[in-house]
Order: sequence, then structure tokens, then C-alpha cells
Amino acid sequence: MRSKIIGTTLPVLEIQLDAGDRIVGVPDQLSWMSGDVTLTTSTAGGGAGGLFGLVSRAVSGGGLFMTEFHAERGPGNVAFAAKLPGSFVPVEIAPGGGYIVHRHGFVCGSPGIEVTTAFQQTLGGAVFGGEGFMLQKLAGQASAFVELSGELVTYELQPGQSLLVHPGHVGMFEESVAFELTTMRGIRNALFGGDGLFLVRLSGPGKVWLQSLTAPSLAHALAPYLPGKQG
Repeated sequence: MRSKIIGTTLPVLEIQLDAGDRIVGVPDQLSWMSGDVTLTTSTAGGGAGGLFGLVSRAVSGGGLFMTEFHAERGPGNVAFAAKLPGSFVPVEIAPGGGYIVHRHGFVCGSPGIEVTTAFQQTLGGAVFGGEGFMLQKLAGQASAFVELSGELVTYELQPGQSLLVHPGHVGMFEESVAFELTTMRGIRNALFGGDGLFLVRLSGPGKVWLQSLTAPSLAHALAPYLPGKQG
């Protein structure tokens, strides 16, 4: 199995499968494919691990179903186009060396990937389309790709070093990084409602990937140019 990233602003991730290769991904991520590739969509895969694991994966944004792409008798290609301007980041996952990523960050991975919920918190109806703040955990033994939006800024946090981040800018971090949701009082923020601003405290050791583009900020910027509701 080989991969290449095509383009820059709105990149495409292309996975080249040899006969016998398999990858799993979220069903609605597929953009196009070619060659001898078959699709099987089921609740299995992605580390479902029974009812609890299935529910945890669904809540995290991974969905109830996973699609397996299998090159049976010959080679084939599978392509995933970015949903927003940004990047595809490859990661190697091993026991004790997983990653925490933003909701909907997981694109695809090799068999052995486990996608579950790492954190879920309601921050108000206007935040993230009313979905609240959620994080996925990628674990197991696998190679995977994560989609991050906008430009990427990375930090290597040392033990005891911390970083306060707006929830929408949290892209991905190593599971060795501790995190907690905190509130900065005295800053009135209409988006979050009430008198306070929610921030995520990330504490080392470990690597952190921050994304410059957030879906709520993009929606807010486009709102004045969209037609109003009729009736």
C-alpha cells in the first residue's frame, strides 16, 4: 500500500492498493476510486469492539458504519478529497502511542485502527453547529490519515509545559498530552453564550498540531453573504 497527496489548498489523498491490501474509512469520505477495489460497509471495523465500542465510535464522529476498501485480485486506487482547505497528516499508531484528534478528523486507516470517543462536552447551541466539543481517539496498531483545516502550527510540549487553545483550533495531539476544558472569565463571547470563553488546556509532554481554520469561524464569515430564510 502506498499513498500520495495531490494538491495544496484543497488536497486529495490517494491510496494505491496492491492485491490483498485493505483500508477502512468513514463511508462519506470516498471521492473516487479505480481498479479492482470492492467496498464492504458494516458496523465492524474501526475497533467497534461490541456495542459499547460501536456507540463510542459513533459519538466521536466516526459514525456507526465503516467502509472497508479491499483490492482483491489486482491493484486499485482510492481517493479522498479534503472537505475544507487544509492538509492530510499521516500518523503511525502503536499501543500506547495513539492520537487524539478533532471530531471528523479521521479519514482512513489500515486494519487494526480503533476509533473511539476521547472527550465530549456541550458548549452551547451555537458551537460547532450545536454538536458541542468532541474529540476522537485513534488507537490500536495501524497507519492512518487525519484531515486538519487551514495552516498547521505544531508544538513539542515539554513535561509541565501547557498551552491554552480555542477548542476549534485543536487539531490533533499525542495521547501523552493531558487535556482539560477550562473557562476564561471576564471575556464575554456571544458565540459560546454567557460571560466566559471556553479554552482547552494542553499539557506536555507530547506533540500538538493546531489548525488555523475552524468550521464555525468559516460559517460566521460567510453568513452575511448567504440568502436569508424565506417564510
